[in-house]
Amino acid sequence: MTDTPVVLVLGGTGEARALAAGLVAENIPVISSLAGRVAEPRLPVGAVRIGGFGGAAGLRTWLRDNAIRVVVDATHPFASGISANAAAATHDLALPLVRLCRASWSPGDGDTWVRVPDIHSAARHLDGRQARVFLTTGRQDVDAFAENTSAWFLIRVVDPPQTAMPMHHTVIRSRGPYRLSDETALMREHGIDVLVTKNSGGDMTRAKLDAARTLGIEVVMVDRPSEPATRAVEDAEVAVGLVCDLLAGQR
Repeated sequence: MTDTPVVLVLGGTGEARALAAGLVAENIPVISSLAGRVAEPRLPVGAVRIGGFGGAAGLRTWLRDNAIRVVVDATHPFASGISANAAAATHDLALPLVRLCRASWSPGDGDTWVRVPDIHSAARHLDGRQARVFLTTGRQDVDAFAENTSAWFLIRVVDPPQTAMPMHHTVIRSRGPYRLSDETALMREHGIDVLVTKNSGGDMTRAKLDAARTLGIEVVMVDRPSEPATRAVEDAEVAVGLVCDLLAGQR
């Protein structure tokens, strides 16, 4: 097979990196695209491009100009914009689109979850509460809590927020995966009584949910946005097999 990429992986997640590695192992030329929102991203094997495409139209042009044969959307479950663009662009070009997305989290025995539809609903849920909040939704959502003057926020991010911030806060920078013992110690140290997070799913950051259950901490869980209907799998190995079958069917 030619070395020119025939598969585009819209990445930035652990699943995307596993998929790229699996495709390279199968000698399938792949290029992974990262949005460029993290200063020092973890790079997958194979070719990599960083930056946006310019919406659905720009992505459509790029796919056509680069003779891409299969697209895999392996972006974060909350990257709804690029997922919509990928669905539109591949539909216009009649290209196969595979969605690789980790399974969502579900509450279990002992959990105290408040489910909300979006980040602004999470912010409203905290209005007027003198809570100590562990905010783990990412730096781009911090400004949704900027008008809160009653709560104190422990804000965990990879890169520093560049937005408005709540009046009372402390920022810590780190990148998962996280261990249950460390998450439990962190929440105890800061007297956390509310955890705010997105339903990202996966194992890399679920320790905070287990710690919250252990400590009896309320979890404000932001539900995932709706996604375009497409072929969807939850496992990178399964996605590799599906891509191989789709390419074989194009011969």
